[in-house]
Amino acid sequence: MDLPVDEWKSHILQKWFLLPESFRVTICTAETLSDIFLHSSSLLQPEDEIFLKRLSSGYLVRKDPDAPLFYREEGNKKFQEKDYMGATLLYSKGISHSRPNSEDISLCYANRSAALFHLGQYETCLKDILRAQMHGYPERLQPKMMLRKAECLVTLGRLQEASQVISDLESNMAVKQTLAPSQFHILQGTLCRLKMKVQGKENLTESSPSILTNAFEEMNLREENEQISSASSSVGLCTDPLKGRCLIATKDILPGELLVKEDAFVSVLNPGEMPPLHYGLDSKWDTRVAIGDLYCHQCLKHTLATVPCDRCSYAKYCSLECMQQAWERYHSIECSLGGLLLALGVFCHIALRSTLLARFEDAGQVIRKLCDEISNKDISLPKSENLLQTSSYDLGGEIEKNGKTIENPIPGCDINGKYKNNYNAVFNLLPHTKNHTPEHKFLCALSVSALCRQLEAARLQTSLKSSQPEAAAGPAMCQELHVWGVAMLRHMLQLQCNAQAITAIQQTGSKENIITDSRQVRLATGIFPVVSLLNHSCSPNTSVSFVSTVATVRASQPIGKGQEILHCYGPHESRMSVAERQQKLRSQYFFDCNCLACQTEKHVRAAGPPWEAFCCNSCRELMQGDDVLSCGNASCTETVSRDRLVSQLQDLQKQIGMAQKLLRNGKVERAIQLLLGCQRDAASFLSAEHRVVGEIEDGLAQAYAALGDWQKSATHLQKSLQVVEVRHGSSSVEMGHELFKLAQIFFNGFAIPEALSTIQKAEKLLLVHCGPRNDEVQELQEMKSCLLDLPRIPVGPSV
Repeated sequence: MDLPVDEWKSHILQKWFLLPESFRVTICTAETLSDIFLHSSSLLQPEDEIFLKRLSSGYLVRKDPDAPLFYREEGNKKFQEKDYMGATLLYSKGISHSRPNSEDISLCYANRSAALFHLGQYETCLKDILRAQMHGYPERLQPKMMLRKAECLVTLGRLQEASQVISDLESNMAVKQTLAPSQFHILQGTLCRLKMKVQGKENLTESSPSILTNAFEEMNLREENEQISSASSSVGLCTDPLKGRCLIATKDILPGELLVKEDAFVSVLNPGEMPPLHYGLDSKWDTRVAIGDLYCHQCLKHTLATVPCDRCSYAKYCSLECMQQAWERYHSIECSLGGLLLALGVFCHIALRSTLLARFEDAGQVIRKLCDEISNKDISLPKSENLLQTSSYDLGGEIEKNGKTIENPIPGCDINGKYKNNYNAVFNLLPHTKNHTPEHKFLCALSVSALCRQLEAARLQTSLKSSQPEAAAGPAMCQELHVWGVAMLRHMLQLQCNAQAITAIQQTGSKENIITDSRQVRLATGIFPVVSLLNHSCSPNTSVSFVSTVATVRASQPIGKGQEILHCYGPHESRMSVAERQQKLRSQYFFDCNCLACQTEKHVRAAGPPWEAFCCNSCRELMQGDDVLSCGNASCTETVSRDRLVSQLQDLQKQIGMAQKLLRNGKVERAIQLLLGCQRDAASFLSAEHRVVGEIEDGLAQAYAALGDWQKSATHLQKSLQVVEVRHGSSSVEMGHELFKLAQIFFNGFAIPEALSTIQKAEKLLLVHCGPRNDEVQELQEMKSCLLDLPRIPVGPSV
């Protein structure tokens, strides 16, 4: 949800069309963002704020004292059903709604530790046990939790700590004797078993291998770039009269070379499906799992054991350290605005957070430029030292250095000509003000204005509670917020072209699946100033991947010295037709793409791309045309309406969906029969390389793997692989993922030569696109190591 919720958008759009013509003309003809913001914000009325407040209040982001018990009981049900993952996530929701140092939070932490223990997450289990104790876990329940702690320590090989826990537990039991006789005997028996386990492990020789450390070191840039931070020395920054700023190769670059490794200047987690609270339902507490329940809101690390903000139920973190860092940098201000930020959308949230992070840098020069643009010349640079400091930034154009005026033609660089990952670089990303529609600018301006008023109200409330209430009405506060409001409007407009979706590969399907199936999911939206310098191509020469909030850009093919380094903004030649790509790029990014792929495709593919093409039922040639398709074979007279074939395709996709559902439910034989029928139907009207043909073959591969028929599984996946190769290319990351699945099949079927060959191909591709820390790369290397360690099977004489 990048933009505000639909209700607020509709409200503002209606307001726009009801404005007098003169007001609309004033905003449309405004020359600066300052003027747009000034004119628009003056039109924000109390009734608009009341409407937005009602929308915001629908999001359950505050702590509800009744929620922890509900989530704990729901979690207990899942625990009894042995659904430990489901139980963990529900206990986490209970923790999010609990107050610090309460029995509620301590009980939820303790229960979650039990679920994590059953999931084999022993280190995380120990952390939750410690958290339960820190928040005052009841003394009467301590023995059971301490036994769990000892079990974890024994399993992890930390025997001395385990012995100490057991000894302390025995001492406490002897002194207090608060347990009922039956419980006491059970506990005694468990303690004896644990002591024997510890003794048995202590008597073992040191022949067992130590715990493996991370086998793959983090990839770092080989040489630091003196001109561009976070980039390798193979990358140069220059300007082009048509394209603007761009990155070029300063030397020949090989596939797989790391070109950029950049941490996001700012990122905001995608809230996912988080519908507003609907009153009148049986339960107001949502038990569904969203992205925000699985990833740290600060560093985006995947975690099952979130640590919540002490004051709200929405923000969750992977550790106390991340929670404290977020609070100090931005969340202390955002916390009370949770519902409002969800209603106003991710772009508005990023705009606010960007300006909050600017407080930690020398942002004074940026503010001065904004102040100069504001029509009211009485508004000058605020003097509050907590927000603004003197800056050495330049904003493009002329700057002064050592008393001399020098020309710096590249916006975003500092006084020394270096482009850094900082607020100055973010500020200088293009907002494309003239390209946005007046309605969109009005929506963004009023959204930011409403946010500023809430910030002002929050600061007023805080000041009134402080010992110096007279500071609340000081002019600097209003001036400051107004200036930052203009900055936030700039950021909102920038984001349409400069926002980067931070993605992760997420496993799909049931956990029983032997073959991994995965999809790319959007975790968050971020701003990466250096990555934003990359121009678009529908057939790029780089691949971008993410680890936490860090983006890595690698060359996906050879790039010659002086050649431009290009990135795909989304519309890729393997996913969209040239017309679709051009329309998408024009509407979102405001340019007509003239890349090589677009130039080439305009003159070919009368039948469309093969992965979307229909074929003749009589001779199997591709069908061509618009509303009525005719066979491409001159000697064949077959014709058919496109609508009929599209309807046929939709029916086929429904059948495939039914088969996939059967497969998920373990009804494998029925799924196979249905998919084989789909295979026959597809052959009658779809090209052999059609993407739906690939889906059918992939489904059959999954089904036969579930039956342990590895040979048939491999046969079908190899057919799916052919479709992927035609669509995405032999050196694509998609081919890498598909080869990874094929390697799993050969590995499980003990087809050792085929497995090793496929592992080598998959590893080569995935290393180029994703790097050595990629999960699939590491699993491939583990499979290879396992196969190479197998004893050779002696081959007897041929008979």
